[in-house]
Amino acid sequence: MRFTLTPLDLPLVHTFTIARGSESVSRTAIARLEWRGLEGLGETTPSARYAESVESVLAHYAERSVTGEDPYRLEELLEGRPPAARCALDVALHDLIGKELDRPLWQLLGLDPRKTPLTSFTIGLDTIEAMLAKVDEIREHPTIKVKLGTAQDVEIVASIRERYTGALRIDANEAWTAEQATKTLNELERYDIEFCEQPIPAGTPERLRWISEQTDIPIVTDEDSQDARDVPALRGCVAGVNVKLVKCGGIRGALAMIHTARAAGLKIMLGCMVESAILATAAAHLSPLVDWADLDGPFLTKDDPFAGLTYERGKIVLPDGPGLGVRERALTAGA
Repeated sequence: MRFTLTPLDLPLVHTFTIARGSESVSRTAIARLEWRGLEGLGETTPSARYAESVESVLAHYAERSVTGEDPYRLEELLEGRPPAARCALDVALHDLIGKELDRPLWQLLGLDPRKTPLTSFTIGLDTIEAMLAKVDEIREHPTIKVKLGTAQDVEIVASIRERYTGALRIDANEAWTAEQATKTLNELERYDIEFCEQPIPAGTPERLRWISEQTDIPIVTDEDSQDARDVPALRGCVAGVNVKLVKCGGIRGALAMIHTARAAGLKIMLGCMVESAILATAAAHLSPLVDWADLDGPFLTKDDPFAGLTYERGKIVLPDGPGLGVRERALTAGA
């Protein structure tokens, strides 16, 4: 097998801002795994929030390359790799195996492609006027997620609710204290919020339980649920967890999270970073297993060099090609 990893810069349609900062270009890395005339595509979009970067992933593979002649030896090939590095290889392996067997990944996993959920479209933080303009651009989309974490959070939601009647989710990205969270969420209950994602800094499940007891708005974790090992501590504290392939190390890690969350009685949201269609499509193949999806990465980028999943009135449509079913348009590597 021959494995290569190439950085890729993805310019965004709008500067994307959350409580932790802003970006106008998303940095990702594209993996290619060649074997017996086939090529498996993978991707990773590391986050500094989890102490990873494109550079750290490149450094990992420079130190520990991919060796062996059997792509089916997944555990051996993936063992001991950091989550973002593991994600790139994991996705490429699944794509390669699907291509060799000439079956889409959803079929290899025994899933029904008709059971995909609706995905939300994320509105990043900005001035209220700019956020309303973004809502107007996607007014027909059935579900949106609004980033919060400012002194104007209630005003933002109230203004959006005046003109948007679809399902509304909110995400504070750890910006509030527990007391701020309960106060803000109690004020927002009147606006029919589907759920609130990660209201406070990760690490205190008991505070999440307290918040959940103070509000009727369900709480879903993101930063508090990096992989399957984090899930048991959240049982009884929140309504659900957000699963992202790059956080948990790829498709195998995501399946472990999904099954652990189900065993804990938790709902599941399938999320993404700002990434290309490779990684978003890989996650989409798992979407028949979850309750909610936030796979909007391809919505947010200007010129995605890859095509895979599509959307029909917000509902995820899975490709039926072998492996991920992703096709390449034109790849432009970033520095």
